[in-house]
Amino acid sequence: MHLRFLTAGESHGPSLTAILDGMPAGLSITPEIINKELARRQQGYGSGGRMKIEKDTVQILGGVMGGETTGAPIALLVQNDDHVKWKGKAIEQMTAPRPGHADLTGAVKYGYKDLRPALERASARETTMRVATGAVCKHFLAQFGIVVGGYVSSIGEVQADFGNMPYEERFELAEESDVRCPIQSSAQKMREEIEKTIHGKNTLGGVLEVVALNLPVGLGSFVQWDRRLEAKLAMAIMSVQAIKGVEVGDAFENAKRIGTEAHDPMTLQRSNVQRSTNRAGGTEGGVSNGQPIIIRAAMKPIATTLLPQSTVDLASGTESPTKYERSDFCPVPRAVPILEAMAAFVLADALMEKLGGDSMNEMKPRFETLRKATLEDLSMDNIPHVFWE
Repeated sequence: MHLRFLTAGESHGPSLTAILDGMPAGLSITPEIINKELARRQQGYGSGGRMKIEKDTVQILGGVMGGETTGAPIALLVQNDDHVKWKGKAIEQMTAPRPGHADLTGAVKYGYKDLRPALERASARETTMRVATGAVCKHFLAQFGIVVGGYVSSIGEVQADFGNMPYEERFELAEESDVRCPIQSSAQKMREEIEKTIHGKNTLGGVLEVVALNLPVGLGSFVQWDRRLEAKLAMAIMSVQAIKGVEVGDAFENAKRIGTEAHDPMTLQRSNVQRSTNRAGGTEGGVSNGQPIIIRAAMKPIATTLLPQSTVDLASGTESPTKYERSDFCPVPRAVPILEAMAAFVLADALMEKLGGDSMNEMKPRFETLRKATLEDLSMDNIPHVFWE
């Protein structure tokens, strides 16, 4: 892996930090580019009260000089404005774990005397720094014409039908919607579904789609299991809080089809090998094939509900209802930029591996010379040879 990042910080701690290591030198970057993505993360119908408190802005503390990356690790920091309400104050012990959260598993794993340390680190507040690092990765990909965007395809039982709507239009219309759904009629139904859930003191999940456009052929590899592009993407997406399922392309629908209806037939347009469909979702054999990469992620309803759930108070040893911790009612719209960030990180790493080099000046000329799926670049010699001498 050429690119890597780590995050640190707690949900109600003084700040959140990240270090992004491996970004080449010479990429122009400003806090405003990152702040735009951070603002997107804080927008979405169904979000909780904290979004009215926090206004996330980033400080770039290292790896950037004169507005350009230096090749050194990039250090990023976002202050928690809400920290002042928690600093130095006695907090009631949390001893009743919420079903579906890391409260109980964290306490068993690390031996906590209180459940709050697990809550603080497992919280989706941590995704602030994923979005910050992902913003840098998205900006890097944009230098090569690669676009990563996303939108909501369903919330609860409400499913949007996109038909043949171009992906760029989906991205644009999604940003005009407070539920990040490009189809206005479906967005209204999703909003109504969220309203019902809020009144019912419950939470709601959904399905999101992330799409990458204009990727070259040849990112990833089939030669080892951990180098397969869709495997890396699936891991990155599944690492996001409350994501419990991922598919690439039409994976689950393809499972119902016969082989001749599940793949993407190849045709020759002049000298270009092209496809009329993209059921594979942009990868074949762990390698990008030049088609849009399409990822769908299932986000469960989050664990924190106003309506109490049955649990066990670990201090008293008795069954008891859960206590409410401030949270979203439906985090699905806000998760779109988070999933985009994780996909962008994986794709930026894969592109760097393909291109090599330590600076943008090295990488850009190499990108222009990458092989394409054309007859000219696929020079088959058509000469018999002895296999496995």
